[in-house]
Amino acid sequence: MKNIINKLLTVALLTLAVITTASAENMKKMDDINVHYIALGSTFLTPEIAKAYGIERSRYKGLVNISVLDNTQKGNPAKTVIINGKARNDVGQIKSLEFTEVVEGEAVYYLAQVSYSNEETIYFDINITDKGQQHNLKFSQKFYVD
Repeated sequence: MKNIINKLLTVALLTLAVITTASAENMKKMDDINVHYIALGSTFLTPEIAKAYGIERSRYKGLVNISVLDNTQKGNPAKTVIINGKARNDVGQIKSLEFTEVVEGEAVYYLAQVSYSNEETIYFDINITDKGQQHNLKFSQKFYVD
């Protein structure tokens, strides 16, 4: 029971870290799914949260968090999907994103890290497969070394 409480607390802290550092929630509706996404510097996470999820905290590492919700069901429950993607910087360097699926109770989200330099804009191209249907999410994020 204590282990479950600790995991729930960790998820709550991760969520709080993401919410408090985001200027606005990013969501894109794609047919019968809602895709929520955010990219932020990994140093926004506490060392405890980063360690719990195997995230490297670095001034030069960003964290991408994607969650997919089923908008055809009451309460929009989380969905398990197949997700992969790549990131590109302004000079065209492409970086593959290795997503890790995290399941905590009814929540499902996908985390990946990306390297960056100061004031670098990263362009994300994420492929999401849900029930055989392909969806593409594109967004960019400017990162700063703190």
